Amino acid sequence: MNPWVKRVLVASVAGSVVLGGAYVLLPPSGEKAAPPALGPAGRAMAAVGTGVPAALPDLAALIGEQEAFVRTNPRDDHSWAVLGSAYVARGVRSSVVADFPKAETALNTSLRVRPQGNPEALTGLAALADARHDYRAAKKWGELAVKEAPKRWAAHAALIDAYSGLGDAKGVGRELESLQKLGSGSGSGSGSGSGSGTTVRTLAGQVYRDRGWRENANAELVDAAALARSPAEKAACLHHVAELAWERGEPTESLRYDDAALAADSDHHPAMAGRGRALAALGRPSEALQAYRAAILHHPLPEYDLELGELYESLKLRPAARAQYDALRARVKQEAAGGVNNERILGLFEADHGDADAAVKRLTAEYKRHGSPRTADALGWALHRAGNDKAALKLATKAMDKGPRSALIAYHRGEIERELERYGAARRHIGEAMRVNPFFSPLAVPAAKRALEALGEPPEGGPEEMYASGPAAEITEVKPRRTPRRGQPQRRTTQRQSARGRGQTPRPRSSGSSGSSGSSSSSGSSGSN
Repeated sequence: MNPWVKRVLVASVAGSVVLGGAYVLLPPSGEKAAPPALGPAGRAMAAVGTGVPAALPDLAALIGEQEAFVRTNPRDDHSWAVLGSAYVARGVRSSVVADFPKAETALNTSLRVRPQGNPEALTGLAALADARHDYRAAKKWGELAVKEAPKRWAAHAALIDAYSGLGDAKGVGRELESLQKLGSGSGSGSGSGSGSGTTVRTLAGQVYRDRGWRENANAELVDAAALARSPAEKAACLHHVAELAWERGEPTESLRYDDAALAADSDHHPAMAGRGRALAALGRPSEALQAYRAAILHHPLPEYDLELGELYESLKLRPAARAQYDALRARVKQEAAGGVNNERILGLFEADHGDADAAVKRLTAEYKRHGSPRTADALGWALHRAGNDKAALKLATKAMDKGPRSALIAYHRGEIERELERYGAARRHIGEAMRVNPFFSPLAVPAAKRALEALGEPPEGGPEEMYASGPAAEITEVKPRRTPRRGQPQRRTTQRQSARGRGQTPRPRSSGSSGSSGSSSSSGSSGSN
């Protein structure tokens, strides 16, 4: 049995009602005793210990109990670790980043009291670093926790998130294999009940999703939802299934699963944002705006601000879009005070709606820290917007080769190739984006359609005509007509000055909606830190 659950049961027994000096714990003669029912704090402790979501009221009860306990027992390392981990879980579920500094204090206090043999505090620090998108720190703490307690579920789960954020596919596979062995029941301490099975299947589904194994991912996540016992667990699993349906370009199915997630747990606010995406794709903008506003009210995240701002912009509600973008900047600043790294989201925003050169600088630093495929895609897109398409293509190719099957990533690569006059590849990748998910972004989808129209159909004659090379080649693909790029013109100084010097009109940038700007990372890649 998981050590966290053991402690919960002991605490539950110790708090049982006493009558006549004896505990009322004995079953009728000849019957097997049922385990004592857990209260709110016990449920939260068991959930945090096995790496599954806990209900917000349960987390509040656990935090209240542990805060009271450590005030009178400041040398209890276990209680400090439980308190810190509960702060992390509540901060993740509610997006209240003020919980993260509290968590850091509690977990570090636990380590000071017990520097060695304290995997609970190490696991909590790994989970905290993941929540802050500090994947290098998460890797450090997670590896220490696994070294001390190889059969601790939550430590492996935290390491999978860390390796994913660093783009370490081998590390992800290794940790998933370890977790699956624990889930098979090998060895003591592998966990018990539905929490362990839900954890393994949920993480397996997310890993398979990132590998592009959508059928496998869907099967694992549906099974996880069936195994989940608590409403919070079930809602999280159902929302992951909804994300898969969205990424397949099935907004009706995505909406159905997000509705089911909210029916299971009305506090699961990521499902509200998921509803917003699906409703916008289904041509129900008023309901979509309402869903996004509700998500941001209860679960404010910068990626939701970006998605809502771009939805406003697609509806020609530009003052509302500007206000939402201002809210994004303010939220990023606020979360930075809690130690949260939102450089990738902010970089994508700046690339499409602000200063592309600043976005390149920001994302270059982030890519050095966390070289994941999604960060490679973001940096590649920023380089494209800043005018460095050759460097952009290298990163876009890496993102597509090593990352998940994403309509947004394919679209970014296609637009970069179009700017480099690689029209066959551009047609193929922009077309792939539209086949994968024809609703992936309210701004980028119209731009993708215009790009495909400008590229036209491939010429007759096949690859020889499309990709002729060498001085002897006389037949090449005809250059398609250009359409203006979204947003402010980016700098192509040499090319544009050269055109003016020849008395020609400078060639405009690639396609997009007039007066608006680029595509959202979160609109096409949900779900995600």
